Amino acid sequence: MIESCSYIRGVEIKGDLREEIEVRNPFNNELIGIVSCATTSDVELAVEVAHEIYQQKMKSMPAYKRSTILRRAADLLEIQAPDFANTLAQEAGKPIVEARGEVARAIQVLRFASEGAKNLNGEQIVLDNALDGEGQIGIAKRVPIGVVAAITPFNFPLNMSLHKVAPAIAAGNTIVLKPAEKTPLSAIKLYKLFEQAGLPKGAFNLLNGPGEQLVETLVTHPLVKKVTFTGSSTVGWKIQEMAKGKKITLELGSNAPNIVFEDADIDHAVNAITMGGFTFAGQACVSAQRIFVHQTVYKEFIKKIVEKVSQLRMGDPLDESTELGPMITEEAAKRAEEWVDEAIAQGAVVLTGGKRHGTMMQATILDHVRFDMKVVCAEVFAPIISIMPFTREEDVIKWANDTEFGLQAGIFTNNINRALRVAEQLETGGVWINEVSVKRYDHIPYGGVKKSGVGKEGIQYSIEGMTELKFIGINILP
Repeated sequence: MIESCSYIRGVEIKGDLREEIEVRNPFNNELIGIVSCATTSDVELAVEVAHEIYQQKMKSMPAYKRSTILRRAADLLEIQAPDFANTLAQEAGKPIVEARGEVARAIQVLRFASEGAKNLNGEQIVLDNALDGEGQIGIAKRVPIGVVAAITPFNFPLNMSLHKVAPAIAAGNTIVLKPAEKTPLSAIKLYKLFEQAGLPKGAFNLLNGPGEQLVETLVTHPLVKKVTFTGSSTVGWKIQEMAKGKKITLELGSNAPNIVFEDADIDHAVNAITMGGFTFAGQACVSAQRIFVHQTVYKEFIKKIVEKVSQLRMGDPLDESTELGPMITEEAAKRAEEWVDEAIAQGAVVLTGGKRHGTMMQATILDHVRFDMKVVCAEVFAPIISIMPFTREEDVIKWANDTEFGLQAGIFTNNINRALRVAEQLETGGVWINEVSVKRYDHIPYGGVKKSGVGKEGIQYSIEGMTELKFIGINILP
């Protein structure tokens, strides 16, 4: 069992009769860690320290040194990958194969950030095209902004944290990280990784603990210049209200549409949507949720996906054969089951799954659903997909767009003209053609529209979002 806490300027912050949280394996409820919680006073101290270290060290640290620290962190993570994967499997209930995949992506994120630190370029601006601009030179350069506050979710506790920590460091900022209370252990390991990599103490401060009070104190602190949050839409928009006047990035919820046309490779679509709907028990904001299938291939698609999904192996996340692990809590699994039961009462038909045992929710496929059912119109965040038939292209575009969300979408067709035409009309931040909505590479511009968020992640885009563009004009005197 791990006993740990928060870290400010490299010092463990614990004791003083602080509240403690238990970290339990969602599969078997085994106690795997006890974490001493931060207080609002700790939040204020962490921000003040981060600001001090920004002014003293990070602001003036040359790009090659920031790049070197990030590269060392990547190398260290590669060495420690089995330990990190094991932690992810235990605290998040993520199947070990998926946990290894998250660690591999995290290593890549660090290497992207290492390169990004060396490629934070500006531009020379021609000034003699303006009246009286002769003999003058203009330079626009990217400069760091200071303290970045980051709040991260439980579903990708390592990679989502690095999508905020790594670009902040690459840009020359300092960061205060508040990870999800259900998955603090990977964040603690990540903090120690950067210590080993040589990051100055206080450049990265870690605050563990539950409660809106910690978050409010963090995002409203006057020394915080940027807030970056990944999580639920409800919480995200509250944070935007609290963080008025600050730069902000919000990566929020969705109910991702995936459209299968009659000329699609059905086997490929079935495999992709199975992966996209049930990876990590559907607990991802871009999980395939609303599946629109052309009427002419509807029965074939249903038959094949039911057969495939019904064979997914449920079990212990540490078992190499497990394909579907637990949900993060029993409350989350109960909510998912209740939504399925409600849909059934409203006329939906369960093609496979639909039941739970403890935290284990069966992989579930629903047919005969309506657009106003929660399993369709809200973010289900569970291993549940709903399949709906369509016949006309204009109808399916309208239905896909008829939502308050807009993160990513998937289109399956062999008609490139149709693919691009539909992609242009879908109201989402990203569209994949012949791929499922959950697909993501760590360097692409990633972010939603509508209530799915504000701003873009993707390492280079995040680095730029954590800088200001500064103009310097030079008068070349005769």
